[in-house]
Amino acid sequence: MELRRVLEPTGTIYLHCDPTAGHYLKMLMDAIFGPENFRSEIIWKRTNARSTPNWPRLHDTLLFYSKSEEFLFHSPKAPADKAKLPHTLITKGGVKYQTYELTAPGVTKEGDSGRPWRGFDPTKMGRHWGNSREVMDEWDRQGLIHWAKDGFPRRLDEIPFDPEGRTVTVGDVWTDIDRINQTAKERLGYPTQKPEALLDRILTASSNEDATVLDPFCGCGTTVAVAQRTGRKWIGIDITHLAITLIRHRLFTAYGGKAEYEVIGEPVSVPDAVALAAEDKYQFQWWALGLVGARPAEQKKGADKGIDGHLYFHDEPQGGKTKQIILSVKGGESVSVKDVRDLRGVIERERAEIGVLLSLEEPTKPMRTEAASAGFYKQPVVGQGGQQYPRLQILTVGELLAGQRIKYPSVGYLNVTFKQAPKARIGEAPTQAQLPMVAEPPAPRVPRRPRKSN
Repeated sequence: MELRRVLEPTGTIYLHCDPTAGHYLKMLMDAIFGPENFRSEIIWKRTNARSTPNWPRLHDTLLFYSKSEEFLFHSPKAPADKAKLPHTLITKGGVKYQTYELTAPGVTKEGDSGRPWRGFDPTKMGRHWGNSREVMDEWDRQGLIHWAKDGFPRRLDEIPFDPEGRTVTVGDVWTDIDRINQTAKERLGYPTQKPEALLDRILTASSNEDATVLDPFCGCGTTVAVAQRTGRKWIGIDITHLAITLIRHRLFTAYGGKAEYEVIGEPVSVPDAVALAAEDKYQFQWWALGLVGARPAEQKKGADKGIDGHLYFHDEPQGGKTKQIILSVKGGESVSVKDVRDLRGVIERERAEIGVLLSLEEPTKPMRTEAASAGFYKQPVVGQGGQQYPRLQILTVGELLAGQRIKYPSVGYLNVTFKQAPKARIGEAPTQAQLPMVAEPPAPRVPRRPRKSN
C-alpha cells in the first residue's frame, strides 16, 4: 500500500516471487492496485530441468502492475533465437526476405476482418484478417504482399533477412536470461542475488534515464547497481546491516568513489550503537563488522567458535597465500581480559595472522596489556624486512566512528574479503575484460536466522 502511495502515475511495480505464492500475491496486488492495472505475468525460466519425483520447477514469476493507464513502457528487443527463426523466406533480387501472417487466430463477425479479401476467406480457416482491407490494399500497392503459388498471401518484411542481427520483441516468457550459477563472475555470494541482465531489462523497459527507482528489499543491491550504471536515481531499503555492507562494497569496487549516496538509519554515535546492540545483537555485529569491511562468519547458535567475522588479504608478490584476520564483536556485555585471552587462543587455533576485538565498552588496562603480549605479525617482503602489525588489536565503537581502522597490510595489496563486483561506468554494461581475475576465498555464506517482523 505504501509503494502504491509513493508511485508516480506513470510508474510501475514488479513483484518477483515463485509459483507457490504467485496466485496469492496476485490477489493482494489486484486488491491494492486494481485488477484493471494488472499488465503482465512474466515467466522467467531461471534454470534447467533436473531429475526429480515431480515436474521440475524451472521458473519464477514477475507480477507487473501499473498505477494508472498512463504508465511508461519501452518495448524491449532481444536477439532472436536462431532455432526459432521463421522458415518462410523468399528471395527477391538476390536478397532473402522474411514473410509474416496476415491473419490472426479466431473467427470474427465484426467489420471486414472476417470477410473474404482478394478471393481469400479467413473464416474457413478459423481465422480473421489482422489488419483492415485498406491497409492491406496499400501494402499491395507498395509491393509488400507476397502472393504465394499456394496458400494465403503473406506480409513481406521491408528489411532484408539477417539471421545474425535479427531481433524480436520480448514477450512475457523470458528464456534468454540465465540464473547466476556457482562459478559466475557476477556472483557475490548472496543467496537471493539476481542477475544484472534481469534488472537491466526491467529498468530500461519501465523507466527513463534520470528516473528514480526504489527497491524496498534490495539484498545485495543488484537493482541499485543497475540503476547506478544506467543513469537512474535510486533508493534501496533493507532490514539488515549486512546487506548495507555488501551494497557499499559493491558500489565501491564497481565505481570507486564516483557513486554518491547517503546511508540513512544506521548508528552514527555511540548511544546509537548502544541502542542497536540492545535491540538486536546480530544486527549490531553485522554493523560493527561493516565498519571495518569484514565478512560475518556463518552464525550457528552456540557454535560460533569465538569467531564473529573475517578479513582476508594478500600481502606477498603475485598474490601468494590468502591470509586472514579473525574478529570478535562484543556489544553490551561486560568485556574482560578473558575475552582477549580467548581471542588469542582462537587465532592460534585457526592459524590466523591477526585477531581483532571490536568492543562497545572501553577496554581495561589488563586487556590492553594482554593484547600487547601477543606480539606482532610481520609482513613478508622479499629481500628486506617487512612492516610489523600488532597481532592482537582492540578497537572500540567510539574509535571506529572516529575513523580508526584495523592495522594490517592493506595499502598496495589485495583485500579479498568480499568478491569484487565488476568495474563499471555509468551508461555502460560491464564486459568480460573488466571482470576481476584474482584468487579469492570461497564466496561468503550469508548468516541465516529468523527475521523479526518489520
